[in-house]
Amino acid sequence: MRPLRYSINVTLDGCVHHEAGVAPDEGLMGFWTAEMQRADAVIYGRTTYEMMESAWRRPASGVWPDWMDEWEIPFADALDRVPKHVVSSTLDALDWNAELVRGDVGEAVTQLKAHPGEGLSVGGVTLPLALADLGLIDEFTFVVHPILAGHGPRLLDGLRERIELEEVGRRVFGSGAVAVTYRPRR
Repeated sequence: MRPLRYSINVTLDGCVHHEAGVAPDEGLMGFWTAEMQRADAVIYGRTTYEMMESAWRRPASGVWPDWMDEWEIPFADALDRVPKHVVSSTLDALDWNAELVRGDVGEAVTQLKAHPGEGLSVGGVTLPLALADLGLIDEFTFVVHPILAGHGPRLLDGLRERIELEEVGRRVFGSGAVAVTYRPRR
């Protein structure tokens, strides 16, 4: 069974909104690229899928946009290639190497985890909360940035039951951000 990993940027006060000033630098982008490269597939909700597609999908011209730094292209390439499973009751069709997930999300993710491989990655805010509540996340990586946002969605806000975690890895970046990886104590 392949593991389901949840990785996300978070501020010191728990904010996970992508506009809270946690844009990665070159070192962090290398970290996120490596995370994406070790995923057999990603699982997103509609909002995260649409946000990622608008920023990281290879343009029809095949040429990455001018705003993208050279060190961001490997991440964009990795995300562009990876299969995507999108949980949505409102979307009718997808492209960008993606398929819709309908029905019982717990059952669907359990089936995806049952396939052999390196692992799955889940992103976003709402979907990971539901999967954590179901006990389906095998690894959590929080990249904690030395920022106090003061507002925005909070990390796993509304979790039904406490999940005890044990640290299994840590990496400090030049920016002061720290990536800490945990696994649930079972």
